[in-house]
Amino acid sequence: MGKLIGIIFIVYISVFALAILKIFLEFKISDYRLASNHTFIQTFFNKGHWGEYKIYSELEKIKGEKRILTNLYLPKKDGSTTEVDIVMITKFGFFVVESKNYGGWIFGNEANRNWTQRFPNKKKSTFFNPIWQNEGHIKALQETLAITDPTWMYSLIVFSNRCELKKITLTSPAVNVIKKQQIKRVLKKITAKGTPVLTPEEVKQYAQALEPYTHADEKTKELHIETIKTKLSR
Repeated sequence: MGKLIGIIFIVYISVFALAILKIFLEFKISDYRLASNHTFIQTFFNKGHWGEYKIYSELEKIKGEKRILTNLYLPKKDGSTTEVDIVMITKFGFFVVESKNYGGWIFGNEANRNWTQRFPNKKKSTFFNPIWQNEGHIKALQETLAITDPTWMYSLIVFSNRCELKKITLTSPAVNVIKKQQIKRVLKKITAKGTPVLTPEEVKQYAQALEPYTHADEKTKELHIETIKTKLSR
């Protein structure tokens, strides 16, 4: 009996090790490490980074000329910064992604300040409206790049596949609240209706203009976190 248990344990460990190896190799293939400056360990054991990576890897599969940047700390008029999870630039414009690696049931209305996350055990919590949050990101992006045409901007709020979007009410046509598994389908739908607004050279130029706002130093990150805490305590 003891020998059988030992064999089962070895098989279990082997399967687990192979699964981790597969995840690691996929991570190495992705450009996320270079774009975010996060190692595999930093990404795998951080819920937020992991959610961003999974979205980033889906965007990498999108065909056509594109540039993808992540973790941009953009300046605001009040002197603070706003952190943009992911920006993908294509000929159709800017796809600004707010990553929410949440589970449970999600309820939200574009007009309400707070949304709700609920679990089967009846526990629930609220979080700030991610659409409003991304609006701030888009505004900072427009100001940084001196872009005045709002039709160049698309807001994507992307939740984990582990959640269920129970009741989401939207009013803005350029806003999409989706799960990770829907990214390719939604982008295909948007681009099928869209009109190119950027040339390949402009895509490259805008990406180069944003690169200095990636790979923020620890001081910038700490100041950003302190600003958020101050606003939430008011």
